Amino acid sequence: MTRVLVVEDDPQRVRALVINLQARRYEVDAAPDGTSTLRLAAVPRPDVVLLDLGLPDMDGVDVIKGLRGWTRVPILVLSARQASDEKVAATSA
Repeated sequence: MTRVLVVEDDPQRVRALVINLQARRYEVDAAPDGTSTLRLAAVPRPDVVLLDLGLPDMDGVDVIKGLRGWTRVPILVLSARQASDEKVAATSA
């Protein structure tokens, strides 16, 4: 079964994502901040990460850099940020 790690600090968005992913038979873990993300991504390792860039304790780009230090897991960035350069920076991290 595919494991998805949802990284989002908005409880309503997390709930919607978890319900929809579980309905499609994915195993889902959720992290509300960058610190929890780095811990949860270690064991059990997710098959994909859905990452919001705006987290309460660190920038999502820093989370990507932290993950890339030890894993090549696919990361899908979810962001309400308007600036294109921020989104490009996230995909280049």
